[in-house]
Amino acid sequence: MTRPYALIGAGPAGLCGARQLSRYGIPFQGFELHTDVGGLWDIDSPHSTMYESAHLISSKKMTELAEFPMPDDVAVYPHHSDIRKYFRDYADEYSLRDHYRFGARVVSAVPRAENEWTITWEENGTEHSDEFAGLLVANGQLHEPNIPQIDGEFQGELLHSSRYRSADIFAGKRVLIVGCGNSACDIAVDAVHRARSVGLSVRRGYHFVPKFIMGRPADAIGGRIRLPRRIKQFVDGLLVQFIMGRPSRYGLPDPDYRLYESHPVISSLVLHHIGHGDITVYRQPVRFDGSFVEFADGRREEFDLVLLATGYQLHFPFLDRELLNWKDAAPSFYMNVFHPQRDDLFLLGMVEAAGLGWQPRWEQAEMVALFLKAREQAPDVLQPLRQAIARNDDMTGGMNYLKVDRMAYYVHKETYRRQMLRHIRQLKRDLKQAVGDLP
Repeated sequence: MTRPYALIGAGPAGLCGARQLSRYGIPFQGFELHTDVGGLWDIDSPHSTMYESAHLISSKKMTELAEFPMPDDVAVYPHHSDIRKYFRDYADEYSLRDHYRFGARVVSAVPRAENEWTITWEENGTEHSDEFAGLLVANGQLHEPNIPQIDGEFQGELLHSSRYRSADIFAGKRVLIVGCGNSACDIAVDAVHRARSVGLSVRRGYHFVPKFIMGRPADAIGGRIRLPRRIKQFVDGLLVQFIMGRPSRYGLPDPDYRLYESHPVISSLVLHHIGHGDITVYRQPVRFDGSFVEFADGRREEFDLVLLATGYQLHFPFLDRELLNWKDAAPSFYMNVFHPQRDDLFLLGMVEAAGLGWQPRWEQAEMVALFLKAREQAPDVLQPLRQAIARNDDMTGGMNYLKVDRMAYYVHKETYRRQMLRHIRQLKRDLKQAVGDLP
């Protein structure tokens, strides 16, 4: 191996990549736009879309890395500042910062030949280039705003949730939040305490899941019950409906799909405030007219501020789109990791699933590190994995996920992890036979 690999990003997926590459002795150079690790979870990062009130929506025990548990004194649903500290401590524990150039923005990544890439980055106002054996991309999925097209022109303040930091912007204003995902509901609850009025514009139905059931994190309870997929969806759906009620009881549309077929909203507070009249539910906006917003049901209301909590789109500005084998709204890679034709381009962290947490991302990075080690030292070991990459096995586990961009890279957690751990076991077993001991 004459060149190192390039790793872009020092958020959760990037740090998992750095950890596994260093564990397996694979030379690499990390690049991070910000001045420290943490990615999205560092509110000071240029790419962070964090806001002051944000907390983890999954419980810490279901989210943490197995080799590095979160401290006991951290809340069950940690504040974003606790998560930033967690990843900084993780980087300290395994000396991961040593592998990174910080304040380095990758401008372009261009393959010149097989296992030969030119990476160009900007650092301290100066552009640099170097040659690398391959590229691991872990630049995150939640920083490029998805802006819907709405006819007309709004004369008030219009912004995307990516720019939202504090509820101070709502003080005394008539506010409309467009969207009903987790961030939209969090921000609507924030606005209740400062705004003159708060509206929540909803395009479709959502499943609302409480954070706690009988004083325990809801995701921890659900994770302990092993049931066939359809039965679990039915049982969990009944339990959620029993606790929360049908969304239509709050004036919200009921979902026309089963639980887990789209990302649920993990919140009780938004329903509480809707039920108390603090938040008014509207349908989808179809037109702006000065300070007025017209909705799909013909209703018109006047607002001072419209906040678009309409999600994000995948964004790889340093790569030619043709290199990413796009299919609809996302690259089509095996297990969302392995390029179908290239052995030197990998995506880390481009995967979502109900209850996934960070441990599968750690395993994902281990699978890539083992692939690279085998390719350099025992190529025959890769034959079963190469066959799987060629087949591009489906990872949805039969789930009928909604056909929306947000779900384009969604997988079924159990199906995904079972296949990934199978590949890891096979690679470790065959590599040990070929090259000796592994970490």
